[in-house]
Amino acid sequence: MTRRGAALEMAVLGLLHDAPMHGYELRKQLIVLLGWGRVLSYGTLYPALKELVAGGFLDADPAPGSTGRNRIVYALTAAGKERFRELVDETGPSSWDDDNFGVHFAFFARADSQTRVRILEGRRSRLEERLERFRTSLVRSRERRDAYTLELQRHGLESAEREVRWLTELIDTERAGAAPGSSTRQAATTHTSTTTKETT
Repeated sequence: MTRRGAALEMAVLGLLHDAPMHGYELRKQLIVLLGWGRVLSYGTLYPALKELVAGGFLDADPAPGSTGRNRIVYALTAAGKERFRELVDETGPSSWDDDNFGVHFAFFARADSQTRVRILEGRRSRLEERLERFRTSLVRSRERRDAYTLELQRHGLESAEREVRWLTELIDTERAGAAPGSSTRQAATTHTSTTTKETT
């Protein structure tokens, strides 16, 4: 799967982990999870569901007395639960890139603290490298940019710096063995939504 396809796979398996859903409801939940900035068409969702069914990760059965594919009920199989567990435990570069990080973060409660820290540290390291390159480029090209381009670049720089600070707070909290407080959870939810929209 593509990186965005991998994010969709994890999101589908995660949402179906607790209870089966029909396609229409699943799409609504996915849009909430992935962020309103991402357009998730049925033309994207149903091929992904078909692939997961073919792979043995999902069962697809018509809801009693219903017609049409929107009333097909999708449920996780034992293999699907195992696959979701593998995705939750994944800590490599794909887990902290722009397309996948928000989905991984949405299911952080299902990962252990060590896994969460590795993903957060990877994401922070990726952003710090990006920030260093961006600052260098900005200094070199400042004279050739108009005021609006510079303002857009400044906004991007400040957004990335805020995310690095946020990640550092979360890492420190995890290392201290404490659960994030309600204010931290609210900030995390807001940040994940903002990041999803900015990277779409």
